[in-house]
Amino acid sequence: MLEWVTSNLSAIIICIVVFAVIVLDIIYLIKTKKKGKNLCGGNCAGCDMCGECHNNSSAKNIKSEGTDED
Repeated sequence: MLEWVTSNLSAIIICIVVFAVIVLDIIYLIKTKKKGKNLCGGNCAGCDMCGECHNNSSAKNIKSEGTDED
C-alpha cells in the first residue's frame, strides 16, 4: 500500500489541489448568492434569460433596446 501511495504521490497531490479549488469556488458562489449579488456580469443585451436574474426593470429595458423590431 505504501509503495502505491509513493508511486502515485504526484497524482494524489494534484487531485487534492483540484478538489480544494472546486470546494473554494462552491463556497464563494454560496456566499455571494446569500449576499444577493449577481455573478452574471450584468450584460443583458444579448442574454436569452434577460430579466430573469435581475430584480430591477433595467435589465428588461436593456433587452428591449437591444432588439429593435421596427
